[in-house]
Amino acid sequence: MSAKRHEIQAQEVQGLKYFRALSGLLERLHEAGCERDRAGNRLLHMDQYVCLLLLYLFNPICTSLRSLQQASELKKVQKKLGVPRASLGSLSEAATVFDSQRLLAVIDELGKQLQPLAPPDKLKDLPGILTAVDGTLLQALPRITWALWKDDRHRALRNHVHFEVLKGVPVQATITDAHVGETTILEAQLQAGRIYVVDRGYAKYRLLQQILNHHSSFVCRLHDNYVTQEIETHAISPEAQAVGIVRDRLVSLGCRPRRQDLTGPVRVVEVKCQPHVKRMHTGRGGPEQSESLAIATNLVDLPADVIALIFRYRWTIEIFFRFYKHVLGCRHLLSYHRNGIELQTYAAILACMLIALWTGRKPTLRTFEMLCWYFTGMASQEELLAHMARLQKAD
Repeated sequence: MSAKRHEIQAQEVQGLKYFRALSGLLERLHEAGCERDRAGNRLLHMDQYVCLLLLYLFNPICTSLRSLQQASELKKVQKKLGVPRASLGSLSEAATVFDSQRLLAVIDELGKQLQPLAPPDKLKDLPGILTAVDGTLLQALPRITWALWKDDRHRALRNHVHFEVLKGVPVQATITDAHVGETTILEAQLQAGRIYVVDRGYAKYRLLQQILNHHSSFVCRLHDNYVTQEIETHAISPEAQAVGIVRDRLVSLGCRPRRQDLTGPVRVVEVKCQPHVKRMHTGRGGPEQSESLAIATNLVDLPADVIALIFRYRWTIEIFFRFYKHVLGCRHLLSYHRNGIELQTYAAILACMLIALWTGRKPTLRTFEMLCWYFTGMASQEELLAHMARLQKAD
């Protein structure tokens, strides 16, 4: 016998006024998807649906589309979020009717309100916005026919994310099936004035040249078998030696036939590292790792230890992926439609931005837990404010 479904009570939902900070930005979405509603009888609108998605993300009591439908029946939710009672059918339909791309402008505008967190002194005044780029796989259910990965039993999505390191939040995400290459998506989304920090999966010389053509920079880990023609070698400063830098060179990357893909010299900084023992001795998890990381960049004027520090911050996007999957619960999909998955993903980005705006810090598990305690009525507003004050005092 299955466990009895938990009935959400009004006292288990509070703090909804915090969502009203988005109301002005979301109002523009109110008429989205109403083109076919000639009778003018649509009850659930896009701005209201997005608010319900945020309620789902911030309230661990809401674990499914059905529980979200039940929450919409609460008078408190209807009053604070300005949403009507939504049927299960209308919530399912919303994932296909409301264009997910309309949320990108909201994400962009909210992102402009975020101030960079206090960075290390060495990362101040960089010649671009530090942006980590990577993709993560999301296992998909068999009924998502468009997400075929290996065979009919193995289906997956890939979430391609741009993460602004010094703000601590994602600013862009693209959902594709697992077969779509990460470099293809990045090349289509390049912007000017950024420093793209990427791992060796993006070490394609044609892509690096495209980054330069878009008036941006790159800090990219190379494959261990990279080929170069050395132009000059730079002296290693004591600061660089202290962080494990063993070589700093200006080179031409690639064998002769490939040098036309990336014109001009490139700086390569090699940093000593601890090889991954499991990867080297068991043969699982990828190729063997050498005893140093080779980092390619066009930033020839920055000290070598700053280049190493920039690449170290690439790990922040991996931390976000864990937060996105395990904390925000985005491994569980509310919709199997591509547009619906994008709506849930963009709502998760808005959730991260809201946490950063409320607390002045990047989203963390402990802060998210405190917000959840507050939104479920287990923590008072005073306790939440005290937690935020401790965060600001710790800076």
